[in-house]
Amino acid sequence: MIAHIKGFIAEKFPPSSTIVDVHGVGYEITLTTYDFDNTNLNDEVKFYTYHSIRENAEELYGFSSLAAKKLFELLISVQGVGPKAGMAILSLAAPEDVRNAIANADSAFISKASGVGKKSAERVIVDLKDKVGAPSHYGATAPAKSLAPSNEKDEALDALIALGFPLKEAAAALQDVDKTLSVEERVRLALKK
Repeated sequence: MIAHIKGFIAEKFPPSSTIVDVHGVGYEITLTTYDFDNTNLNDEVKFYTYHSIRENAEELYGFSSLAAKKLFELLISVQGVGPKAGMAILSLAAPEDVRNAIANADSAFISKASGVGKKSAERVIVDLKDKVGAPSHYGATAPAKSLAPSNEKDEALDALIALGFPLKEAAAALQDVDKTLSVEERVRLALKK
């Protein structure tokens, strides 16, 4: 299993496919729209990957954060949501905003994803609401087009997930920790809970 890939963006194919050159070997990786828009040719990148193997295809799906990869894995665990639908849902906005939409039971937001209908969106909410942690803010989630592009990712959340915490518990541990503190301090305070 390929856990992550680190290299340079050699080529980009809209809407979401890239080739990452790793010491002369090119890996084609499908990204969320959010990650695709935040990368440029020749950027050095590290993507956490999900290696999908089916009867007639092998595909790599890439994520700029470990939290996004874990959220993707939760999404595809829902009956009727495959990798393409999972990527479409994660392409709606930043991963934290998608997680927050699920935590807030915002099925209208989830159903905006390409190929995801109302019933599938409701199934995602029912199956994952208790698995993604508490909402970081309440109310309807704004689509990605209205968000300012940002490369911000919660490194403290990624660190807790790398330490073996499930996404829900990592998000809950960081919920009341001041976001202005350093990553190390946020992780230390979260571990004390």
